[in-house]
Amino acid sequence: MTETPAPPARADALRFAFGTLTVLPVRVHRWDRAAARGGMLCAPLAGLVVGGFAAALGGALLLLGGGPLLAAVGTAAVPAVLTRGLHLDGLADTADGLGSGKPAEDALRIMKQSDIGPFGVLTLLFTLLAQVAALAGLYATGWAYGALGAAVAAVTGRCALTLASRTGVPAARPDGLGAAVAGTVPVRAALLCAALVVAGCAAAGAVWGPYGAVHAGLAAVLGLAAGELLLGHCRRRFGGVTGDVFGALAEGAGLTALLALTLG
Repeated sequence: MTETPAPPARADALRFAFGTLTVLPVRVHRWDRAAARGGMLCAPLAGLVVGGFAAALGGALLLLGGGPLLAAVGTAAVPAVLTRGLHLDGLADTADGLGSGKPAEDALRIMKQSDIGPFGVLTLLFTLLAQVAALAGLYATGWAYGALGAAVAAVTGRCALTLASRTGVPAARPDGLGAAVAGTVPVRAALLCAALVVAGCAAAGAVWGPYGAVHAGLAAVLGLAAGELLLGHCRRRFGGVTGDVFGALAEGAGLTALLALTLG
């Protein structure tokens, strides 16, 4: 009889989330499916910490007279540093795989190569430009707006990973982070996590009244919807998720939420 893995302690779930999604000095003690489930449910918390650090640097640069543009650059740089650029690398690799137009096996092989192709370079360039431009616009209104943008983008991006880890979403490869977390989160738990993230973003936006609450909540919804669209496309093209796809989801969902905040 196969034994069911013991449910992870809260500390194990947090260690998995922060140990796999950030470079913070956290040691992952468990690497089983149960720990992965708890870790992916805690992914938005890791995003909140990353977004908090990003907002803090943006605020410090504004306070020192750096201006909205420099604050935006600093804010965009923090998530890249705190993830060793893994999400951006995953975005570039996924763009190369999707842009190749090749069958799943060949596309996955392209994604695994160490170099970045033209699709990846262009996607990275425009993604980072859009992040900086959107954050600069928010910081020009005030530090609190930029901080909200950094937090909403980071939390929404990580929540997209929670949804992508739900039951029924297969891994495209038998190894790697995608295989470790694919299908570990029950659908109801993933949806509850998404609802809490949307509610949390709305609560943060409520500082600016009812419109601010609706605006921030809607930005999170749009970000998660964009992540789901990208996830569906990757499932059709690659047959499932990979670590690179997770990086692309985090960046795509986060950017969409940030743009929604800027354009409202």
